[in-house]
Order: sequence, then C-alpha cells, then structure tokens
Amino acid sequence: MNNRTKFGLLGKDISYSFSRKYFSEKFKKLGLDTLNYSNLDIPEIEEFPYLLYHKEHEYGGINVTIPYKESVMRYLNEIDADAKEIGAVNTIKITNDNKLVGYNTDYYGFLNSIKPLLQPHHKKALILGTGGASKAIAYALKKLNIEYKFVSRRLNDDNYLYSVLNQQIIEEYTVIINCTPIGTYPNTEEAPKIPYQYISDKHLLFDLIYNPTESKFLLEGKSKGAIIKNGYEMLELQAEKSWEIWNL
Repeated sequence: MNNRTKFGLLGKDISYSFSRKYFSEKFKKLGLDTLNYSNLDIPEIEEFPYLLYHKEHEYGGINVTIPYKESVMRYLNEIDADAKEIGAVNTIKITNDNKLVGYNTDYYGFLNSIKPLLQPHHKKALILGTGGASKAIAYALKKLNIEYKFVSRRLNDDNYLYSVLNQQIIEEYTVIINCTPIGTYPNTEEAPKIPYQYISDKHLLFDLIYNPTESKFLLEGKSKGAIIKNGYEMLELQAEKSWEIWNL
C-alpha cells in the first residue's frame, strides 16, 4: 500500500456511513495515524473521475455504496471475476501504477454471516429487491446451493411480484432476505409488504439493514419464531475483506 494515506466511501447522501466510523476506529486501534477515511459524497457518478483526477496516488482504496455499485464499473481498469459475474462492485483497489480494480466483498460478507444459521430445510430463498446489493446476495446463495427468486414491484422472467406472494410460496421459500432500504431509521414503522402470517419457526429472515438493530421485518419474523439476523456482521466482514484486498 506504500505511502497511500487516503481511503473513502463513494456514494450519495451517505452522512450516516458505517464505513467511515468503522475504518476511522480501525486505523486508530492499529495506530495508523497517517491514514484517513472520508465520505466521497457525489450527486452523480459522472463526477467520480474528477474526484480522483491527479489524486489517484494518494488513495489506497475506495468502498462503494448505493447507488453507484453498478454504474462505477465503467470507470474501472479491471474487474475481478466474482464482481464481474455479480455485476456490481463495492470495493476498489488502487494499484501501485494507479489502476482502479473493482471487487465485490458484499457476497463474502453475506455468505459468511448467514452460513452458521442455515439448516438442512433452508433450500429456497426469496430476495426482496433487485438493486446492486441483491445481485451479491444471489451470487452467495448460488455458492451455498440455495435456489432463489427475486421479489420486486415490476414483473420480469426472474421474479415474483409482491402482490402474488401467498401461503404456498412463503411456506416453500424458508429463507427471506430484505435487500431494500424499507424499514431503515428513521422510517422504522415500515416493512416490505409480504404476508407475514405465513412465516413460521422453519423460516430464516435476514435484513441487510442494521439500524434499527431489529427492523419491523425482523420483528415480524421473530414473533412467528423465525431465526432472524441483521446486516451488521455482514458489513463488518465485507469491510475486513476490503482491508485485506487493499493490503494485498
């Protein structure tokens, strides 16, 4: 990583950023006082090249969050095989010769966070939402040999509409993952519109949201005896994987 001292999170409206707090505390703990992690908050992805213009040599790595995980890919020199297959990048390493290389550590974070909770009957999953994060979740489920279907508001070949979810579907798909921002603080009274009355103790509900700790989606599952987990550990794991990539 040489003498590169800057790291950052690329996104839009990201003042709440998990990453900045996490890495700032990590640098302090490791005694890396010269390193700095900041939010690179831009209204349009087109501003990304100007942000780095003549400053590449100062940056060691960048995390990418909503809504730029897909659109940032066109500005990269190389993309890792996993990220290419997923179709989304959340980690950029800047090499010694200032090349931008894209990786996806979301799938790694999710896979290792959900794996200990899986039981033999967890064979099928519903992925709520179709944004950049949902692609990494689908890729992880494929690696875990779990069949999946996306659920969204618009119909295509690959998904269910929220309105068609019924008892049969919910009973068949015992893993449900919320990849939407619905229920995030301060809108904690909201939850994805699924028929919660059919959730049972056979279910595992995973929410990528971590603020609140237990979203309405998770609380609904908990009240039916389901296993529940939020996205905090997933974020920690993907952050650590980013750090590992930057230090390769």
